[in-house]
Amino acid sequence: MNARERLLTALDGNEPDRVPCALNFYRVEIERMAPQGQYQDGIVDVRFVQFPASPEEEELRRLAQPYQGDTRLGTVAQVTTYAHWDYRPETPDQRNPLARARSLDELMDFPFPDVSVPYRVEGLAAQVRELHTRGLAAGGNLPHLGGELFEAAWRLRGLENFLLDLIERPDWADYLLDRLTGLARRNAEALARAGVDVLALDDDVGMPRTMMISPATWRRFFKPRLADIIRAARAIKPDLRVLFHSDGYFEPIVGDLMEIGVNALNPLQPDHMDAVHIRRRFGPRLALWGTVGHQTTFSFATPDEIRQEVKHRIETLGRAGLVLSPAYDIDEPDIPWENVAAFLDAAREYG
Repeated sequence: MNARERLLTALDGNEPDRVPCALNFYRVEIERMAPQGQYQDGIVDVRFVQFPASPEEEELRRLAQPYQGDTRLGTVAQVTTYAHWDYRPETPDQRNPLARARSLDELMDFPFPDVSVPYRVEGLAAQVRELHTRGLAAGGNLPHLGGELFEAAWRLRGLENFLLDLIERPDWADYLLDRLTGLARRNAEALARAGVDVLALDDDVGMPRTMMISPATWRRFFKPRLADIIRAARAIKPDLRVLFHSDGYFEPIVGDLMEIGVNALNPLQPDHMDAVHIRRRFGPRLALWGTVGHQTTFSFATPDEIRQEVKHRIETLGRAGLVLSPAYDIDEPDIPWENVAAFLDAAREYG
């Protein structure tokens, strides 16, 4: 099997020639992380495409340049997106552009991106073809404010405001989420047309030991909209596999995610979710993408400890329906390459 075949086999709940691995559910610049000569194709089985920037976004990127390199606002691409939405986490009184809205009409006045025309799609298909030529699977993420629906909504409204909207002003929440769904649907369709193998959708609705909102609230406001996004993308590419990411604990909605067409979950952080319990409950037909490492593992564990963690995950979860990946971000300056290399080596050896 090549890398693409291996990953798709796992996402379909079957057992490939070896367990595939990834470095996250989004684009990770592994070439920049690895010492010279240490990276080669086949180390990971999937790479994620990058939405090319429009001229307007290039201007926003230029405006974002004055921030110091250690300003913790995310990647340059994230800062560009923040500027596009007027979301400014570095400035408390400008952090949530819709926080001061006092009526539904004021929400309607907000200049949402126009979804009637294609957006940031030039070059996507070429990126996918290039990855496929190299035998790699191609994944795609939607441009957003940190999450397609829940996260984007509260970043615009403010967390407390939006949580109250869900209870006291459901028409406000419906309006905001409908606008975000339209944008996400259009971008998911663009990725499907480009031919990606995996559509990664993410919304952090979990936190330690519980969800940020009740499962009933998630089913009322988010499940049908997420289903709409998946349905629209699959209308274009029926064999598209869908990955759903949420940090923290979100087990109560796992069955719902399967109902609406999600093939795999990410990252199943060992601190918050029991991957073995999920596997026993749903079997390999629900692929698990992640599972490796607690919050500090890749920063502070030894390479041998990481190797043993990988071995343990394979032994307890099986080789079918598994994509090994760090359960926390590894594209951080405090992560030594030796630990990343230990993860990759162990995935090949034990997988």
